[in-house]
Amino acid sequence: MAIASINPATGEKLKEFATFNDAEIEKRLKRAEGAFAHHRREPFAKRAQLMMAAAALLEQEKDKFARTITLEMGKLLRAAVEEIEKCARGCRYYAENAERFLEDEPAQTDAARSYVRYEPIGPVLAIMPWNFPFWQVFRFAAPALMTGNVGLLKHAANVPQCALAIEEIFCRAGFDEGVFQTLLIEADRVEKLIVDPRIKAVTLTGSEKTGSAVGSAAAREIKKSVLELGGSDAFIVMPSADFEQALTTAVKASTINSGQSCIAAKRFFIADKVYDDFLNRFVECMRALKIGDPLEETTEIGPLATEQILSGVHEQVEKSVAAGAKLLTGGNRIHGPGFFYEPTVLVDVPRKSPAFREEVFGPVASIFRVRDAAEAIELANDSAFGLGASAWTNDRAEQELFASELESGMVFINAMVASDPRLPFGGVKRSGFGRELGAHGIREFTNTKTIWIS
Repeated sequence: MAIASINPATGEKLKEFATFNDAEIEKRLKRAEGAFAHHRREPFAKRAQLMMAAAALLEQEKDKFARTITLEMGKLLRAAVEEIEKCARGCRYYAENAERFLEDEPAQTDAARSYVRYEPIGPVLAIMPWNFPFWQVFRFAAPALMTGNVGLLKHAANVPQCALAIEEIFCRAGFDEGVFQTLLIEADRVEKLIVDPRIKAVTLTGSEKTGSAVGSAAAREIKKSVLELGGSDAFIVMPSADFEQALTTAVKASTINSGQSCIAAKRFFIADKVYDDFLNRFVECMRALKIGDPLEETTEIGPLATEQILSGVHEQVEKSVAAGAKLLTGGNRIHGPGFFYEPTVLVDVPRKSPAFREEVFGPVASIFRVRDAAEAIELANDSAFGLGASAWTNDRAEQELFASELESGMVFINAMVASDPRLPFGGVKRSGFGRELGAHGIREFTNTKTIWIS
């Protein structure tokens, strides 16, 4: 079977790759096992030197890598450049901080000496999505490799060129063969890898369905997993907010990556006092967005990544309208080459409709009028997901209320939800478990070892 790279802006097949056979997979598993035996004993200074070299490569060739992202999954070219730059920052952050995050922690006990040590555990399988095809991988790989683990990447089937480029970056940076490898395999071969005793843990960013399958398979083998799954993020605007800043950020939060982000704002809860002005301006802004070729500097909305994703978003919108939602703008596929969808705004959205209950992975915003902060919190929490939430208010009491009461792994006040290497990233409820990034993320795939010396 082959894995195809297709340009979402044109529908054109760019390249095709043969999937690995069993012999090739076995060769790479053996290579990973051997690489770990050596890599785990490399001093932090050596690992940091190599990670810095990877960061330098990313920066030096960011235009080339960004173009690969844009051609393969449709991200705006300027956003793809920003993604590569963020990967470089992530590499540098862990090169500079990993040793401190993982240093022995003294404990006050009855022992002559006791402490906690964080040790690498072995080859980690990473199952990664296409929407941030470099960043999703580097935010796993940089901390994992700095810990002393080695990585095996099963990337999304529609971004094989990105997957191979990442392996090449680590190789050119000077990491030993086998420290980071890409596996070009079909999804139905993943469970066999999870079962393999050489794989010590699994990390996945993806859908609920995939997360449930991967998490279950890992649990049956009693292996650690970290799952970063879907989201239906709330964006709340209260009367005391900076209206213009909230409005501008709301449009960006809804349409980032053409809406194809698990932390894109999906459900907007707007206080009654500012609702009418916000809604009118928001619809106006969404209508004005320029849709087109993601390689063009002036384009603001690019294509969705695949025909399947486009069809799925359109179906969710149609079902929501059939259930009673009112369509204010958008709601249509753009016919012609590529997988384009109009920026869409819905109001009067029933709670049981897909636009409220499901993750809509496209430029679709559902707007709700609320009386106060309490009603906004009640509606925001009425979701199976709990990844991120953004609340806009200059009232200190409301800020504390949102920070305390929103059921979410991340709450941003007067700012758009975003990932940052310095802070843990992840969700609650059906948005997954475990954390990436920050000091918490680097410790996920370690043996937290207690040492007691009498």
